[in-house]
Amino acid sequence: MNKSKIAVLGAGSWGTALANVAAENGHTVRLWTYKADQVPEINEQHTNQHYLGAVQLNANVVATADMAAAVEGADLVLSVVPTKATRQVAQQLSTYLQTDQQPVLVAATKGLEPGTFKRVSQILAEEVPETLRAGIGVISGPSHAEGVVKHDPTLVTAVSDDLAVAELIQANFNNQTFRVYSGTDVIGTEFGGALKNVIAIGAGALETLGYDANAKAALFTRGLAEISRLGQAFGANPITFMGLAGVGDLFVTATSIHSRNFRAGEQLGAGKALNEVIEDMGMVIEGISTTKVAYELAQQKHVEMPITTMIYQVLYQGKDIQAGIQELMGRPLQKEGF
Repeated sequence: MNKSKIAVLGAGSWGTALANVAAENGHTVRLWTYKADQVPEINEQHTNQHYLGAVQLNANVVATADMAAAVEGADLVLSVVPTKATRQVAQQLSTYLQTDQQPVLVAATKGLEPGTFKRVSQILAEEVPETLRAGIGVISGPSHAEGVVKHDPTLVTAVSDDLAVAELIQANFNNQTFRVYSGTDVIGTEFGGALKNVIAIGAGALETLGYDANAKAALFTRGLAEISRLGQAFGANPITFMGLAGVGDLFVTATSIHSRNFRAGEQLGAGKALNEVIEDMGMVIEGISTTKVAYELAQQKHVEMPITTMIYQVLYQGKDIQAGIQELMGRPLQKEGF
């Protein structure tokens, strides 16, 4: 296919990894960061030490702190900033786009906006007028940045309400070590990507507390049921949760030391206070805010989510984790189902 100009907004671990994939595919890549001190390191040393250690990045990843320069002439613009910053960055982006440019916007952050409960693609749609974009897509799946930059075989999904947009994203990012599937279930993909972070916090706590495979399997399975129930309440296709954006993403996030949410859970299981965990991580832990949003959405939609409720109580109400586990095990008996 013809080579594209791709702008990636956000030079954290995932934004840098996606920029690197695009550069390896021969595209012109501009990686925008609000931290000006990242620019010389990425451009001269070709590393992003704070997020990805000493891994060498493709030399064609060009960083800039100038968003206007990053998005000028871009065919695709990826939003990979934390969920809480997405709206502000999208507003800024809209001031730099021209009606004769109209790039495809790609949501690559896995979260739900506190207060509004909006998915990232919804935020982009609200803040960037239709006249300034050709479409909106989402890229998601089991894809820790650390593995992607080391060329660990990775499978993700690109989705959009417009299949042609999803296929455009697929074509631009697919390669021999980063395989991209396409689809149209935006709601299910974004709910799966966001809500698995909640379950990953629980998984990290189980690890520290010494629980074995039985407990972890119970958490994964019933956690996936909760994710599916809430997603379906908003119109998601239940099959999506059996795929890369559902069980795949849940597995990798709830089992890997590369997951900030898993590591946060480990520290909570060890008795650390939430503010200590956040300070120690030094990077955004999406699952913390997503837990609150998921809990509030469940109340709003009358969706039963006992695991999410327990994790919410641990994070925001100081509940003892062991007591929460015992309460979950003592719930009234019922039939299994999603």
